[in-house]
Amino acid sequence: MARLVLTDASVVINGINLSSYITSVSISSGLDVLETTGFGAGGARTRVAGYADNSVTLEFQQDFAASALEVTINAVGSSLVGTNTTVTVKPVSTAVTVNNPSYTFTCVVAEWQPISGGVGELASASVTWPISGVITKAVA
Repeated sequence: MARLVLTDASVVINGINLSSYITSVSISSGLDVLETTGFGAGGARTRVAGYADNSVTLEFQQDFAASALEVTINAVGSSLVGTNTTVTVKPVSTAVTVNNPSYTFTCVVAEWQPISGGVGELASASVTWPISGVITKAVA
């Protein structure tokens, strides 16, 4: 089995390919764990899986140019902040296949950092957006 080095991942937000501004992407899938322990459980807790609680974390390199990152995420009068938007992530920017699946989901754009960085550092933005609903994986 081949290992994958992420050098050409694809991240499309609200229909716009922002891959060239993104330095890190992480989709986290988790489930609520609900305790079901009752009397007679034999001294051990019992649990079942509940609802999924997923999120995506993105690290951006900021760009304020016309039709660049800041305008796409936080344009005056049409900001995505506070809205739900579609995100699609692929490990490689080529066509979707069994070896290059796509993950599509709806995010709540719950936060944005228009400016972040220190003296002499690249301006960046780091966000974690909760996923609303399911993550759809496609392989063709």
